[in-house]
Amino acid sequence: MIYPDNCLDRLGFSEVRQLILKHCLSPMGQYMVSKMQVMNKFDQINKFLRQTKEFKNILENQEPLQISTFFDIKSLAEKVRVEGSYLMEEELFQIYLSLQTVFSVLRFFEERKDVYPNLEALFEHLPVEKNILRKIEAVLDPKGKIKPNASSKLQEIIGDIAKGEQEVRKRMDVIYKQAVASNWVADGSLTIRDGRMCIPILAENKRKMKGFIHDESASGQTVYMEPEVVFTLNNKIRDLEFDKRREIIRILIALTDDLRPFTPLLLSYHGFLTKLDFVRAKALFAIEVEADMPVLVAEPRIKLINAKHPLLYLSFKEDKKTVVPLNIHMNENLRIVLVSGPNAGGKSVCMKTVGLLQLMLQSGLLIPAHESSEVGIFDNIFADIGDDQSIESDLSTYSAHLTKMRYFVAHATPKSLVMIDEFGTGTDPQFGGPMAEAVLEVLNNKKVRGVMTTHYSNLKLFAGNTPGLENASMLFDNDKMKPLYVLEIGKPGSSYAFEIAQNIGLQKEVLALAREKTGTNQNRIDSLLVDLEREKKQIYDTKIQLSLQQNKVKNLVKENEELQQFLEENRKTLIKEAKLEAQTIIKNANKLVENTIAGIKENQADKVATKQLRQDLQKSLVQHQVKEEKKPEKVVISTTAIEVGDWVQLNNTETMGQVMEINRGNLVLALGDLRSVVKKDRVQKISNKQAKKVVQSNSFSGRMSEAIGNFTAELDLRGMRGENAIQEVEKYLDKSIMLGFPFIKLIHGKGDGILRKLIREYLRKYSQVNRVEDEHADRGGDGITYVYFN
Repeated sequence: MIYPDNCLDRLGFSEVRQLILKHCLSPMGQYMVSKMQVMNKFDQINKFLRQTKEFKNILENQEPLQISTFFDIKSLAEKVRVEGSYLMEEELFQIYLSLQTVFSVLRFFEERKDVYPNLEALFEHLPVEKNILRKIEAVLDPKGKIKPNASSKLQEIIGDIAKGEQEVRKRMDVIYKQAVASNWVADGSLTIRDGRMCIPILAENKRKMKGFIHDESASGQTVYMEPEVVFTLNNKIRDLEFDKRREIIRILIALTDDLRPFTPLLLSYHGFLTKLDFVRAKALFAIEVEADMPVLVAEPRIKLINAKHPLLYLSFKEDKKTVVPLNIHMNENLRIVLVSGPNAGGKSVCMKTVGLLQLMLQSGLLIPAHESSEVGIFDNIFADIGDDQSIESDLSTYSAHLTKMRYFVAHATPKSLVMIDEFGTGTDPQFGGPMAEAVLEVLNNKKVRGVMTTHYSNLKLFAGNTPGLENASMLFDNDKMKPLYVLEIGKPGSSYAFEIAQNIGLQKEVLALAREKTGTNQNRIDSLLVDLEREKKQIYDTKIQLSLQQNKVKNLVKENEELQQFLEENRKTLIKEAKLEAQTIIKNANKLVENTIAGIKENQADKVATKQLRQDLQKSLVQHQVKEEKKPEKVVISTTAIEVGDWVQLNNTETMGQVMEINRGNLVLALGDLRSVVKKDRVQKISNKQAKKVVQSNSFSGRMSEAIGNFTAELDLRGMRGENAIQEVEKYLDKSIMLGFPFIKLIHGKGDGILRKLIREYLRKYSQVNRVEDEHADRGGDGITYVYFN
């Protein structure tokens, strides 16, 4: 149930319908779009959504599906159904072109069987009857005209007409030349009047030639005469023309009779073309607004991620602006979101986005939101937007609002979605606020889902203290005095009335008087909200910086552990190799000694020879001597208490850092350019002198800083094959995550969109990837993908 009747107009659904109408190729498709209804059956909505998504995939993948020409063959089939009627050449040709489109589409899906199962359901059990085409092709030529040889009689008649016209032309040429020689002819040549070939004769000479005058010029100085000699021949040609027309009608009647048994099939083809045009228009609109299919759930809940208002998106797209995406959720525990904040800060757009996307989804349209969004189904959609005061109905603005509230309360169920703009306005705030609070409490007790906007403080306070309700605010930049159009759930927002008034230049004396009249409590509440907003933004910015620092520390620790593990794994291998090398050296030394002793014996201990042999032995031993490695200087552990400025070493590691702050049992350490918090019992104090030597000799931090400095958050994949591109993306992602970069930029180009699709499917496998987005349309659009990490 949709209430009130103008709900579709107020939420912008009627404008969406008009945009889809422009993509239709036929009046039948336009009729289906105009009759598009909001549904509440899960299976039906799911079927329509999946059909649109499949057709969108066909268009985006540039599949060779040609749908360009088809007509309203339903009316033609109804005409065929009547006995004795017949279709004209143009009508038969329309059926022929439409059926060619049908068979082309059927052939496309037959070649891709089971690839698009939901679209295949549109023509399930629909036969391909090509006899219809053959019967039409036997009569019509490729341009849709009757073939001269459609029948033997027609061919004979056309031949006789050609011969008669040739004979008439030959005789007319002779008579015309004689008239020209006699100066009877006016300016001009032979011409046609009333289907007869005539000679333009000067009026004063009209009695000099025998014939029939068919016409005269406006001035009366020229008459158009058919010579008596060719009159009989022209009559014969006229009779042949009548015979030709009768034969053509006979052929068309016979062809129509042949098509009459196929009338039910023609109607089925018509239905298929109508549905195809309808789905195609929805898919084109989805591409236009960058819509996708969310996760459809049967429960009445909403979780929109990076949602955009489609009409606002198209408007901003023309002006080359970007829409700030909306993130909002409603479920069993958080049923109603009460949005507050500054004027022109986006509260109404937020509410209308939720309402319009819900209407679109339940009408079978894809929505401009991330595919991981979750959207349920509602039985009732109620909206109170705008001023519905009526002179005819004797309704004031507030009376109109109360009339809707009465209807909402009477018909609301847990499967109702309620949207109210400027809740409680239209009357004295002293009474409008409590009335709105009462309505809100009743709706909450009925467990409805909804989005409401307000400036009333009592509603904000009520939402903050009531289960099922939740405050939300549109963020505002206090420094620049501009709205950020970002929804933040969890706290109320200030109206920034005084700040905005001051920003636009309202006189100081007016502002001062206004503050006095507002009251101390209200001013204090508003100031608290403004301060809370400012502190929230500062905390948010600090949180982002801290997260980046923690990621860097985490990556450094991880790399350190990996290096230690690598050294541990290779220590045994190195020792084994060293032992083998030592054994080889000893073996070679033994051989040298044995050879030296043998030489001494051979020379019978000659002093000169013995001395020379000893020198050679000493020289060989020096060459094979293994230089003793310089042992690393042992770190001296200090037993004194740890203070700020001291150097400490992490237990069981070689990582050292300087103490920047001591907080109970925790230490804030400076590890190069990074900061880390560790427990006091996980470190040991070392001497400053020793720490400086080790830090200077340790190049790990330098190497890490160098890696971060040399890394560019941009990877160009254009021209690569799919497999090579995926390999490059894998290595690049691992390095980006290890270095703690918040996002990267992948340049893959547009082309056929195949490389873009492969990359985005691969990115889904990474749990560290938060989301992916296209570059701005002016800077590459969907040819560039931004990848944001958690």
